[in-house]
Amino acid sequence: MSDITRNTPGTAEASEAAPTQNGGLLRVLGPAHIWALGVGIVLVGEYMGWNFAVGKGGAYAALIACWFAGILYSCVAMIDSEVTSTVAAAGGQYTQAKHIIGPLMAFNVGLYLVFAYTMLEAANAITVGFLVETVAGMTGHEGLNPQPFIVLAIMFLAWLNYRGVLATLTFNLVITAFAFTAILILFLATSPLFGESPLKHAELMTDLPYGWLGVLAAMHFGLWFYLGIEGTCQAAEEVRSPSRSLPFGTLAGVMTLAIAATLTWYLCVGLMPWEYLGQSGAPLFDAARMSGSTALTVLLGIGTLFATLASANGCINDASRAWFAMGRDHYLPSWFGAVHPVYRTPYRSIIFLVPIALIFALGAPLDQVITFSILSGLLEYTFMPLNVIMFRRKWPLDTIKRGYEHPFHPIPAIVLLCLCGITFFAVFLGYGTQLVAMIAFYIVVSLWFHFRRYRFVQRAAQFTMPWPKPQGY
Repeated sequence: MSDITRNTPGTAEASEAAPTQNGGLLRVLGPAHIWALGVGIVLVGEYMGWNFAVGKGGAYAALIACWFAGILYSCVAMIDSEVTSTVAAAGGQYTQAKHIIGPLMAFNVGLYLVFAYTMLEAANAITVGFLVETVAGMTGHEGLNPQPFIVLAIMFLAWLNYRGVLATLTFNLVITAFAFTAILILFLATSPLFGESPLKHAELMTDLPYGWLGVLAAMHFGLWFYLGIEGTCQAAEEVRSPSRSLPFGTLAGVMTLAIAATLTWYLCVGLMPWEYLGQSGAPLFDAARMSGSTALTVLLGIGTLFATLASANGCINDASRAWFAMGRDHYLPSWFGAVHPVYRTPYRSIIFLVPIALIFALGAPLDQVITFSILSGLLEYTFMPLNVIMFRRKWPLDTIKRGYEHPFHPIPAIVLLCLCGITFFAVFLGYGTQLVAMIAFYIVVSLWFHFRRYRFVQRAAQFTMPWPKPQGY
């Protein structure tokens, strides 16, 4: 019999009390909230961070990296849509690993999720501070300290998450729609359709300044165009109809981001030299300033602020759900598995992760924080091909009901695994020390889990899906 379904409690699991639950999470979300969660987390990647790919290899390299990442995340979205619409529980990919592979993989995937989103939250807060400092300098208030605004942004969004998921993601829906619309307006306003265009692609575009090695290096930050779309899975336990809302919201989100990413690249490389664009802190805001229009500058300034707030807001939501799910299953102290008796949110997990985000937002450079988030996400994506192949092998299509079936299996899984391997090498070229340090960190915490925490995990109690015994067991 599979050890997934076998009851093998450890001797120490009785020593840890079950988490104090006051009802479960509320099922109040629809497809639009899922779209807002996924796109809201990621759209900030169009407003900042992706442009470091331009610095690595030039404008054309960044475009190749953009489409390369688009293929990678299309595979991620298809695979996630199938598995999560079937395993609809808080924790997303962590819960998938728990049911399909086993505890050690689940523990690591849970940490990948928490660190990817918490680091992304920190990067967003840094951008909020940078934006406020830049606007202050433009209005004659040089030397403004951005740190209070970083703290204020994280604390406000944590409070919003604490008060309820419906208000949190409705807020995300509004500000995400505004930020996406701002990109469309900038494109229309600067295009030749409405008179003389300020875009100067012919003068600013160059060949590959560092050759194809620069293209490979650009793959690292190309992920920032889409990083976090898989966060839609974290809302699985709070969606009214997971089998419909999760695939629709996730796949619509990837299509939205592909459009936004391409438009962003087109606008920025047509308004700024690649040497400057490659180190800009807020490229779309700078592009609006280069257009010469005060109205567009104000619009994209607000759009940048809204995109960063939407992303940080969604990151708090997703990181806390993963941490909460791990606490509820005793992978972490069960104290984290509590639900607020009034607001029905995982409030302890939300509060606990706030100081971690603040430490990185206040004490680490933006590119390092982005790399930490990308690497954690990349480790998670590398797990997905193994996960979906084992899922299809243990429970073929005709054995359990699925909300969505991704096409051409196993081609998306194989493509995703190959693209992840290429991206790991690209990250190693520029951030090899950080890559090795992160892998060492995850090895250490895996050993901690195996020797210190595993005895608290109740294996049989975790397997909550009403599925038949896996084939071959």
